[in-house]
Amino acid sequence: MIKLTGVTETMRIHRLATTATTALFCWASLTACGSGETSPDLGALDAAAPAKNGGTGAAGKTGTALDLPKAGSIAKAAQIVHAYGTCNDLSTDPKDDDFFDGDEAYDATWSVTERGACGRGTRIFMFKDMKAFQAAYKADLDADRKENPNRGHRGKFLLGRDFAVLPDQKPVIRNALQPGGLMMLNCHPDFNPPTGYRKDPTQVKGCVLTNYFED
Repeated sequence: MIKLTGVTETMRIHRLATTATTALFCWASLTACGSGETSPDLGALDAAAPAKNGGTGAAGKTGTALDLPKAGSIAKAAQIVHAYGTCNDLSTDPKDDDFFDGDEAYDATWSVTERGACGRGTRIFMFKDMKAFQAAYKADLDADRKENPNRGHRGKFLLGRDFAVLPDQKPVIRNALQPGGLMMLNCHPDFNPPTGYRKDPTQVKGCVLTNYFED
């Protein structure tokens, strides 16, 4: 059972508000962690990025801090995702047909505390520790790349401050990468976006957050 605006709901939440706006977002600066690391400089964003991913993606200097949306709950994360693509019918029941076999592997070892499925293949993962999540993804990708060197070159997860999204529709990804939205986690060693797109450091060496998606 989860709570939404103080009312106990069943495992399936119907008709979350479709008017999610940036007013729903709780912004928090992404800071570095780990021994010897310092927080990125809170520099202003640079110019507008090229139009490939929706036309107005903000480009920033490498090393600037990112302001990512913070959900605080899976219900709020679903509202945020619904601003980019359909997520008005959230299920948190692992037995639901919308859940993917194997997603349970993202739980404790990835710092994932709760999972949800929006239908149409979009899944949400709430995590407790962003650095642990990023490190787990990089380790998983490094293992996969031994058989397929190109695995993960386009990235995989869209990240907020405390949640990750796995959409299966390209329009959702492009919409989410607009200014003030989510960022793509990319840990492929050969990833290098075109000039004007963001390639900001994460809390794990070898990974970046970017607003570029090669579709």
